[in-house]
Amino acid sequence: MSLFLQFEQTGNPAEVLKLSERPVPHPEGHEVRVRMRYAPVNPADLNFIEGTYGRVAHPPCIPGHEGCGEVEEVGSAVTSLAKGDVVIPLLGAGCWTQHLIAEERYFAKLPPQIDRVQASMLRINPVTAWMLLKHFVKLDEGEWVAQNAANSGVGRAVIQLARHFGLKTINFVRRPELIDELKSLGADEVVLDNDEGVAEAKKIAGKEGLRLAFNAVGGDSAIHLMDVLGSEGTHITYGAMSRRSLKVPNKFLIFKNLQLRGLWITKWLEKASSAELAAVLDPLTTLIEKGDLVTAIDEIVPLADFQQAIVRAQQGSRQGKVILDLA
Repeated sequence: MSLFLQFEQTGNPAEVLKLSERPVPHPEGHEVRVRMRYAPVNPADLNFIEGTYGRVAHPPCIPGHEGCGEVEEVGSAVTSLAKGDVVIPLLGAGCWTQHLIAEERYFAKLPPQIDRVQASMLRINPVTAWMLLKHFVKLDEGEWVAQNAANSGVGRAVIQLARHFGLKTINFVRRPELIDELKSLGADEVVLDNDEGVAEAKKIAGKEGLRLAFNAVGGDSAIHLMDVLGSEGTHITYGAMSRRSLKVPNKFLIFKNLQLRGLWITKWLEKASSAELAAVLDPLTTLIEKGDLVTAIDEIVPLADFQQAIVRAQQGSRQGKVILDLA
């Protein structure tokens, strides 16, 4: 039998999630069966279970937007994967299960020696950070970018990737104890997400301001980033951690003509071609293997103790991602 998590109605994840079991499925045709090993608990996962995510849940559902495992069995028509291959699912959900079955095109093959825990967190945060830095504005080496929620999974990936690309980062955080930690990760400047921090950031940005900023919070924090941007600057929203609307002061549109954009990485992944996926996943995989891109881990929790993992993932004082051990 195979264990999996599911919810039959939306609500508080710690209350509606249930551990269930089912027979181990057998793949047919182009299908492969993957023995999942690890899966992170992301904010998007919790929002999906709560019913507040951008995609409506239709229970009963198996949540989990990303994970990592090994191919255990392949269908008769499979050509791109073989038993033992390390893969990550490219599906929109369904990763919180010991066995996952889908067509081969819904999996990306990774090097066999890659760290499985780090690989389980590859699909969302590192890919989002890559797209934020490379997809919207062509920056010159040495340029500055600004972001809020710099201690988040995406924020930490942005810091590491920006350094790899030769860019510099101004990072807004809410807690002063995060400053030294993020600087040790490679952040160039870390400031508090308040008026004093904005003043510091504007000094760094200079008279012309910055050309690119990333918002994952909304509310006043998003406005702080607008203040640091220069004329025609691009402000990209990819999250809404404060659950407060994005309200834009008129002056930023009239006098700066800021470009307001959005990024939902799930939608990009659904539309991306195999070549586009490889162009992002391959270099990210190499950086993970070299240890140049590391996602912080708070705790690895056995699947049987999933409620502990959910409660911990909902807390704001974590030191990284909470990971479900699906073994």
